[in-house]
Amino acid sequence: MKKTFLYIPLLAGLLLTNSCSFFELEAPNDPNNPSLGSVSQNASRTQVQNLVTGLESRHRDYVFNVTMLFGAMGRELWYLNASDPRWQTDWLGMNGRTATVNMFQYLPTYQNPYFAVRQALTVIESVRNTNTFTEQEKNAVSGFAKTIMAYQYLIVAMGQYENGMRIDISDPQNPGPVLPLNEALTQIKRIVDEGNTELGNGGTGAFPLRLTSGFTANGFNTIASLRQMNRAIAARLAVYRQDWQGAVEAVNNSFYSATGSLDAGPAHTYGAPPDTFNPLFFVPNANVTTMMVVHPSVLRDTIPGDLRVRNKFLRRTTPVSVTSDGTPLSGQYQDRRFPLNTSELKFIRSEELALILAEAQAQLGNTEAAVAAINRVRTAANIGTYTGAITRDALINEILFQRRYSLWAEPWGHRWIDLRRYNRLNAENVDVTLDRGTIFRQLARPQAEINWDDYIKTR
Repeated sequence: MKKTFLYIPLLAGLLLTNSCSFFELEAPNDPNNPSLGSVSQNASRTQVQNLVTGLESRHRDYVFNVTMLFGAMGRELWYLNASDPRWQTDWLGMNGRTATVNMFQYLPTYQNPYFAVRQALTVIESVRNTNTFTEQEKNAVSGFAKTIMAYQYLIVAMGQYENGMRIDISDPQNPGPVLPLNEALTQIKRIVDEGNTELGNGGTGAFPLRLTSGFTANGFNTIASLRQMNRAIAARLAVYRQDWQGAVEAVNNSFYSATGSLDAGPAHTYGAPPDTFNPLFFVPNANVTTMMVVHPSVLRDTIPGDLRVRNKFLRRTTPVSVTSDGTPLSGQYQDRRFPLNTSELKFIRSEELALILAEAQAQLGNTEAAVAAINRVRTAANIGTYTGAITRDALINEILFQRRYSLWAEPWGHRWIDLRRYNRLNAENVDVTLDRGTIFRQLARPQAEINWDDYIKTR
């Protein structure tokens, strides 16, 4: 993917710059990174196309840190790295460490989503302020950008949680306030719903600009299919807001099908340089000491014959082992989902939507519909139909268990978020015995954000 986008600094990096002309726009030296002024008024179709391609690239920049860090905190996986023990000591909270502003390599989970949001805002401004697109086309492009914005905002919300987050970052010199979690989620819902409405006003045919194969090859190259993707993201948001009826409605209007492939969904794409490789790909059985490995508790709790375990986990000939703070950590299994380092990576799939539907129906008391959705996943995994109790609590336990294996190491960190949603971030559900770690509830608010607010108070 050609990286063609604007590099607009984010809040967490503002105070790290000493230049007095930090906010001044300079004449571009790189045609792949034009100035904001050059595209904010009467941009050409080519310029807007480049911005949309750049948005797709920004859209995937969260994958490594969010998947690895959120996954480690939920003990889906360990990211073992012998060259720098902080990947273990800090991320796992070993020996009493906490999630502080000095936590190693956590800032990309905050900054990278905001970079994508800023790119989306630039897309919207550019397409709205040009005469080279029809009104329908403008709606389609803006609706797509707002859909990606909602997805990215939700990453920040899940990492920051009770710290709250900023939604209004349209003016880097005058950002909006930090909103409490519930208010932030309400604003994200507004954005994703606006995206759906604008896509609905964007015509009935193909999307007016080129998208990568992560969209087109997976059937997301029309206005109608992009609206279905929008509703899938809305469904994920709805369960986080405990809007159970909203979740059912969103799934019903998404690309989920009761009979279609559970792997259906849009994807991030990767390629050889100058593009970037899939950050979750690791060479099978490579003789290395840097590797994402399956957490031992995931393997311990499997159901015999589960095809997800067979298809996702590769038993290594030699474990990957490191020692951090005197504690040995060893991973016998690695990820086997990606045949190549250029393999695409689905960022939301039909299998998640099936389990969102099951959870929402269980919470609404529609047990028959909940069991049907559960069995859709269980049958595909070759573990038979559900035979447990038909109570809300029993069904939620089952759904969380199935999400643990269906959504393992998806580019999100579902396990950590799921356990927190149900107040289960405790030793009974998060196994820290092997790593002597800490169970984190949320990440720290970046120091630069704190400094920024202090600066505003005294300005």
